[in-house]
Amino acid sequence: MKLSNVLSMALASTTGAKSIGKPNEVDDLAAEGLHRMQAYYSENPLPSPEKCTLDNVAVRRDWSALSKQERRSYIKAVKCLAKLPAKTPAAIASGARSRYDDLVITHIQQAFTIHGTANFLTWHRYYTWAFEQMLRSECGYKGYQPYYNWGHWADNPKASPFFDGSDTSMSGDGAYIANRSSVCFPSTEQCYIQLQPGSGGGCVTSGPFKEYATASHLSSSQQSQLLTPSSSWKINLGPLAAVSLPPPTPNPQPNGLGYNPRCLSRDISLQSSAETRDSVVAALIKDNTTITSFQTVLGGEFAQGKMGPHVGGHNTIGGDAGSDFINSPADPAFFAHHAMVDRVYWTWQNLDLESRKEAIAGGTSGVGDPGEAGTLEDVITLGEWVGVGNVTIREAMSTVGGPFCYVYV
Repeated sequence: MKLSNVLSMALASTTGAKSIGKPNEVDDLAAEGLHRMQAYYSENPLPSPEKCTLDNVAVRRDWSALSKQERRSYIKAVKCLAKLPAKTPAAIASGARSRYDDLVITHIQQAFTIHGTANFLTWHRYYTWAFEQMLRSECGYKGYQPYYNWGHWADNPKASPFFDGSDTSMSGDGAYIANRSSVCFPSTEQCYIQLQPGSGGGCVTSGPFKEYATASHLSSSQQSQLLTPSSSWKINLGPLAAVSLPPPTPNPQPNGLGYNPRCLSRDISLQSSAETRDSVVAALIKDNTTITSFQTVLGGEFAQGKMGPHVGGHNTIGGDAGSDFINSPADPAFFAHHAMVDRVYWTWQNLDLESRKEAIAGGTSGVGDPGEAGTLEDVITLGEWVGVGNVTIREAMSTVGGPFCYVYV
C-alpha cells in the first residue's frame, strides 16, 4: 500500500471518529505524525530501504475499523496459537501447553528487566510484532496486529466492539462478584492508589474467550471438548503479581511456570479507563518533549496517584491476567492494548523524528533498581523458544526499520 493511501486512511479514520462523536485528538496527532514521517523520509534515507519502503509498508488499524470478518480471522488465528504445541521444554516451564504459552513464558521470565527500563517501549514493540508474525506464519492470518483505541471508549469500554462480548469481540467482562473491597496499588507496601472493584471480577462469560470450565451435566467427552482452546480460552501459567480480589489460584511453582489451568478473568474498571482518556493521552504526547518524561508519564506516577495510560489500560481489563504485569499476556487483549501503547510511542517519535527517532533513557533493570544505563546497542531477546532472533534497541527504534515495516492509522 502506497503511503498516499495510508495517509488517506489516516484522515478517513479521524473523520470517522468525529462523525460518531468519539474523542479524536490522539488520532489527529497520529495523522500529523504520519505526515511528518513522510516529509522526513522524503529528505532522509529510510533505515532499511532494501526491505521496507513507504510503498510496501503494512498498516495497523483500530479494532473498531476492522470488518467483522477481519475480526473473526484475527480471533481464529489467536486461538490457533493456543492449539499448537509449545516449544518451551517442560524442564523449563512445566505449565507450557501451547505456542501461545511460549510467548507468555518469555514475558514472565524477563518481567523485571523490561518494565521501567530503557528497553520497555522497544522490547514490547518487538514482542507485539513477534506475536503478529506468529499469527501470520503459523496460523495463516493475512492481516496485521490491530490496536484497541483506549480514548474512544474510556467512558464505557464494554460498549466497544473490542469488549462488547459479541462473537467478533475479544470477549467481554468477567462474571460480577459482589461485596469486594478495594486493593492497594501498586502493592500493600506502597499503597498509593486504592483500586476499586470493577464491574466483573470472575470468569469471562461471553465471546470467543469465555470460561473454559466443565459443566456437570455433560458427558466426559463433551467436557473434554469444552477444555480445548478451540471452543474457549484457558490460562495455563501464573499468576505472579495479580492486583485483584478474589485472588487467583496460586501457581504450584514460585516462578509461575507450573501448570495452573483456569479461566480467563476480567474486571473492567472505569476508574482505570479514566487514565486512558483521549485528552490524557493527547497531553502525554504533546506535553512531554523528552523520552524521560514521556516514559515516566506513560508508565505512571504512582506516588502522585496516577496509573498512567499503560498501567491504566492493563487495569481497565483487570483480572488475574489483565492486572498482573508479569503474566498479563495470558489475556489475548494484551496485544491490542500494547499495539496502542506502541501507536502512542510511534506518534510521539514521528512528531519530531530528528531528535526522537533514537531517543533513549532509563536503566537495564527496572522496578525500583534502574541498574546501569541502557544503550542503543543493548540486545532485545525474546528467548530461545518464541522463534525470532535477537535485535538491538537501535534496530527496534523505527517501525520502518530493523525487522519492522508497518505504520498506524
